[in-house]
Amino acid sequence: MTITELARQRRHTLFFLRETRGFAPVFLDTEVDMSRLRALRSQGSQGSQARHSTVTYVLYVAGRVLANHPEANAAILDGRRPRTARYPAVHGKVTLDKTIDGHRVVLATVVPDLERRSLAEIQRHIERFRDGDPATMPEFGGVRRLHAARSWTKAARAFRRVVRPLETRPTVWGTVAVTSLGHRPVDGFHSVGGTTITLGLGRTVDRPVARDGRVVVAPVLRLSLAFDHRVIDGAEAADVLAEIKEGLETFPWAVAPAASRPAATQPTNTAEPTNTEPAGGRTPVGVATQQAHTQQAHTRQTQQPGGGDA
Repeated sequence: MTITELARQRRHTLFFLRETRGFAPVFLDTEVDMSRLRALRSQGSQGSQARHSTVTYVLYVAGRVLANHPEANAAILDGRRPRTARYPAVHGKVTLDKTIDGHRVVLATVVPDLERRSLAEIQRHIERFRDGDPATMPEFGGVRRLHAARSWTKAARAFRRVVRPLETRPTVWGTVAVTSLGHRPVDGFHSVGGTTITLGLGRTVDRPVARDGRVVVAPVLRLSLAFDHRVIDGAEAADVLAEIKEGLETFPWAVAPAASRPAATQPTNTAEPTNTEPAGGRTPVGVATQQAHTQQAHTRQTQQPGGGDA
């Protein structure tokens, strides 16, 4: 038996898990008939249109659904006087299975303003971080400095200073998280991504489904949703999951306007991802901590999130 100090490359994972201990998770899941998206993606494979990954479609739909559910597009800062913030834009965090300094770790990227992004824009963003080297990409410079810090205590303090404020939380952890194990023989799983809503994607496989009173074979995706019960209740979360399912099965579809829903309240000084060094020498927002998000899910470095789809 060999006992060694935890690798520094796992610091951000450990710090993330410590910060999310207060999460009160409740888990839902559903099955999505992917026939429509399989047909669209087949057209892309044949060159008639661009091919997008399953994760890209999920992010696209989730962004538009969450824009209609401001109560779910929110975050909480718990404590003696708990506070919540509802955000006017939907930022989607995507986990990536990467290797840095010889260690296999989970890093992440945040796709901003999902409710306004096209499929092509989302796909390009994911591919850039999927294919990039975390040892050299400037966006991962902060997390490298977090790993290199001599003191675990000082590194943990720097991490907390960046991830805790509600004002910057969307650019750090996103307002919704999507993670996939669809590239492996995993049917479904539940993950806590540090956001009020976390979506977990299993593999898409042919299964028997009922259509018009008949049993047919169709591609089915197991889609899970974990929600923080401190922020929303089950009915709201069920609505979100049902609308994402409908959006994927009927893509492209029009999201009904949210005129009847309460408007989102914008937190003060909410910023887009930036590489600016904060006051006091803190680790840069959007560098050290935009990628320092961990879930119990991994997406292969050599594959596109969502089943290895390019």
